[in-house]
Amino acid sequence: MKKTRQWSVTSTTVILLFILSYTFADIPTALWVHTFKNTLSTDVFAIITFFGKSTNYLAGGLLLFVVFRNRKRSMAYSGLFLFSAVAVSGLSAQLIKYIAGRARPQLVFSQGIYGFDFFHWEYAWTSFPSGHSATAFSVAIVLATLYPRWRFAAFFAAALIAFSRIFLAQHYISDVIAGSFLGIVSSILLYNLYFKSKFEALEHNKI
Repeated sequence: MKKTRQWSVTSTTVILLFILSYTFADIPTALWVHTFKNTLSTDVFAIITFFGKSTNYLAGGLLLFVVFRNRKRSMAYSGLFLFSAVAVSGLSAQLIKYIAGRARPQLVFSQGIYGFDFFHWEYAWTSFPSGHSATAFSVAIVLATLYPRWRFAAFFAAALIAFSRIFLAQHYISDVIAGSFLGIVSSILLYNLYFKSKFEALEHNKI
């Protein structure tokens, strides 16, 4: 019951933050960061944003699983957890993107278009939610779960990647809020529904 209340409060808070950002902060922030276009700052954040690409972690997680599945099952499951968390959050983000059809900041800059127009496949209309943010925070959850001592570094890196999407004017703040929450929720659910019991069994058997 306590966990249900916590999730309800958290979800409500995220929704409120999204609404406030969508109403008051998204456009002013996008216009502000647009003034930094083609500066050293954008070059730096372009490097940072690379670490939010899902293919980096999908390949790495799958490689760990394949290499260690017959050698060290704990490492194999770690790789599978990473692969699954990123895949689930990424696929969920892509599905929502095409259904929601939210205009990216570039359309505000060029045509003054802002908002949602459902069922778009074009890149310019797939702003919500941020896929990079979903990936970054799903990876952070995996790392924080497997290596608790590194959880602060993991979440700081995820937040930096998420911020890079705003700074590079690829997403609005509200897109990043939604994507980050999606990555966190999907990875926690995946862990509790499947991987938690696997890791506990491995720890018990010391495999």
